[in-house]
Amino acid sequence: VVRRQLLQRYEHQPFVSCLAGLYGCQWRRYQRAKLECTSFVLLTVTFFLTLIFLYFWSEAQNDYNDFDWFNFGKLGFWFPWSVVLLVLAVALFTYIALLLVRTENCSRALQYGYLLMLMLSVLSDLWSKEWTTLLLSFQVTAPFLHVGGVSLMTFLSWPIALHFFRMNKRGTQVALLSLFLAVLFALYLVPLGMYSPCIKEEGTLGPAPTLIGHRGAPMLAPENTLMSFEKAVEAGGEGLETDVTISYDGVPFLMHDSTLRRTTNVHQVFPNRTDAPAAMFTWPELEMLSAGSWFLQRDPFSTVSSLDADERVRVQNQTVPSLKDFLNLAAEHERLVIFDLRRPPRGHPYRDSWITRTLEVIHNESFINSSQVLWLPADQRSLVQELDPELQQTSGDHASIEELQEEHIVRLNLHYSYMSQEQIRKYASVNISTNLYVISQPWLYSLAWCAGVHSVTTNALHILTTLQRPLFLMVSTDHKPQTL
Repeated sequence: VVRRQLLQRYEHQPFVSCLAGLYGCQWRRYQRAKLECTSFVLLTVTFFLTLIFLYFWSEAQNDYNDFDWFNFGKLGFWFPWSVVLLVLAVALFTYIALLLVRTENCSRALQYGYLLMLMLSVLSDLWSKEWTTLLLSFQVTAPFLHVGGVSLMTFLSWPIALHFFRMNKRGTQVALLSLFLAVLFALYLVPLGMYSPCIKEEGTLGPAPTLIGHRGAPMLAPENTLMSFEKAVEAGGEGLETDVTISYDGVPFLMHDSTLRRTTNVHQVFPNRTDAPAAMFTWPELEMLSAGSWFLQRDPFSTVSSLDADERVRVQNQTVPSLKDFLNLAAEHERLVIFDLRRPPRGHPYRDSWITRTLEVIHNESFINSSQVLWLPADQRSLVQELDPELQQTSGDHASIEELQEEHIVRLNLHYSYMSQEQIRKYASVNISTNLYVISQPWLYSLAWCAGVHSVTTNALHILTTLQRPLFLMVSTDHKPQTL
């Protein structure tokens, strides 16, 4: 009763009326024709927001694991937030699509629209590289999105026509019809701007990019363990990627994070040092830790169910491996290796000799051939070249050809967001090959294959090795008329 009285009191004040309509969808109580139109427009905008968010999050699956670990670092506990967002996106899109078709009241739909705008703005700030992924996805999905867009406009024609005939003002009808026809005309012109490296002439597709296991095969075994690297070799990986830290007593070991909290049971063995830098532990202390139990508990890729009983016991018994063990495994199976090298923190005995200590392991403590090592660290590169010219100098910088040649770079190691067929060809013309990381989705691997990428670092060796040809490959052929 109070709300009705307030609405009657302020029904002639446009600002209050607008707020009441937005948050209560009480358009029909006042200014019915004008505000019903506004309600429909806002509902349509919300529909497209949910569509954009659904597409965005669906195409971001390649980086779901990074997103979940990012939240683990912020929240302190593991949960598959990426899957929750995907389910939420599907549910919201379905709900608002039904509201739009039924032309129902829009209160909740608008509130969800505001929520989606907030979520998109937050993701844009924290995960800005995913917008590049979105643009790359258009190179594969553009033809299908075009068909979907035409189907969507056909689907929307009925509710648009319904609201068109409900409008009282001629000008508003003309504006709505003009907008609808403009979108249709834009869809008509879209094919002229489509580009994809997977549209190729017959016989121009190059070989499939070789596969490098990202921290081994992290979908099949805990990352950066010997079991993970053995799984990567079994799955057909031509190379192995890892991350190296130097212990307090000078033993290089494999660890991606600056602390041991995420991938070991340090909270049980050393509860007072959970957040201490990994490099401040001695090698005997590191050997006391389990590097596999976390994998069984958190199941980051939902693959633990595929392990048999013996494999689970083996996972449980995994320890932190040394660089020496890693290099010997790669040498035994004749695989390439590439690794990031983390400089020890201040106060560490090997802070200034970390490069030479790592080279000592390569030269004197392992039996790997230097030509199998893709040397990625940029620090003291000139010294490294003098000490071992057989190392394959690899750069993570998107630099000019002249700068790369001055440093004797033979391979680039770039994030997949830098994928460009033109740039890859330019580097290849001076014998600089390109490796992209981390590519785990078949559509993204297919795009890299079509673009001429030489190798990719992946979490999904066992999936990508099954691809016999790129997905969505479109080959144009010239058919000459046959003469009788």
